[in-house]
Amino acid sequence: MASGRVTLLGLAITEIFYREIIVNNQISTRLHGLDTLRALAVLVVVFYHLTVFGELPIRLLPVTYHGWMGVDLFFVLSGFLIGRQVLKPLPSGQRFSIADFYRRRAYRILPAYLTVLALYVFVPGWRDFPRMMPVWQFLTFTMNFGFTFARRGFSHAWSLCVEEHFYLLLPLLVVWFMRRPSARKTAAVIVGVFLFGIALRWFLIKRFPDEVWTSIYYPSYTRLDGLLTGVALAVVRTFRPGWWHRWMQHGHALFLTGSACVTCVVWMFRNQDLGNATGPAMWGVVLGFPLLAIGLGLITASAVSENGLLSRIRIPGAETLATLAFALYLTHKPIGHLVMEHFPTITQPKGPASWLLYSVTCLGAAWLLHLAVEQPFMRLRDRHLRRIAPVAVEEERTVAS
Repeated sequence: MASGRVTLLGLAITEIFYREIIVNNQISTRLHGLDTLRALAVLVVVFYHLTVFGELPIRLLPVTYHGWMGVDLFFVLSGFLIGRQVLKPLPSGQRFSIADFYRRRAYRILPAYLTVLALYVFVPGWRDFPRMMPVWQFLTFTMNFGFTFARRGFSHAWSLCVEEHFYLLLPLLVVWFMRRPSARKTAAVIVGVFLFGIALRWFLIKRFPDEVWTSIYYPSYTRLDGLLTGVALAVVRTFRPGWWHRWMQHGHALFLTGSACVTCVVWMFRNQDLGNATGPAMWGVVLGFPLLAIGLGLITASAVSENGLLSRIRIPGAETLATLAFALYLTHKPIGHLVMEHFPTITQPKGPASWLLYSVTCLGAAWLLHLAVEQPFMRLRDRHLRRIAPVAVEEERTVAS
């Protein structure tokens, strides 16, 4: 009987998503290749986290084992899309407003994030782990510094902290660089930050070999590779359109080369957990993050190329998943915990019915958060943007972050 109710609920949610796809396909100006990547990123992250609550089919285990790479894909996409948004007005001499940029990001990020944080604070049963870092660290986006697994409630907010630091610093750096523009200076800074990250991770892994997760994986200063790669792509697209045009003529080559880089990183972590940084995994931590970022950056470039594989194939539902990605990322762990706690007769066997229930509830919660919180505030954002610059509204809608 319970499985039947789950199936009916799943059909209802599927119908809602199908209608969303039809509407979105009629009016959307989004980049469909990037939507596919964003949908893929959130799916592998969700699978990676939900293995705590149930068993996946054996064919999906390799995906979940390396599902943490989905966050790196989010970083590359954010770096490219936000970087493009910040840099786009500069070649034509238009004024870039830092205050407007921060306002747009606040409309997009804070309402949903603070809603979920309030549930963690005021509804203990919502938590996926009893203890969490101090609330002030979530409010200041610093919970990824000094993180401990003894307080891992809402731990997945660490990646949002990294992105918020990026949102804070990027506009300031761009304004500073544009005072005296220099291609050599820009390239030197990008390469320098990459090399700094490699050296810093090598130092930390030598000093804290048993604390890879807390000392290397979570802090912002060791996780800049993906964001930096995305920004580098945005810089080339904005200031070197000739280079970008030539790159876009080789979409398949970009995809294959990027896939080869990602495969190398998977090999580096073969049969080893990220936290067990010895042997190949140690070099994976030191060199794998930048190699992974480069590979995902090439795949991202392929996704916006007219002859790229991802840009030419539209996957049904990818745009809807991309739209729900932020809400799904915020809610999937507490929802998985609630399902496991309150539906033991379905989840304990850990069969198809349990995963159907997890899928339906996670997608349903994300859709509800998007509909009740994200959409109203994005309408307010768009209303504000139209008063300032109508063109900026369409630009903002392409930013899937």
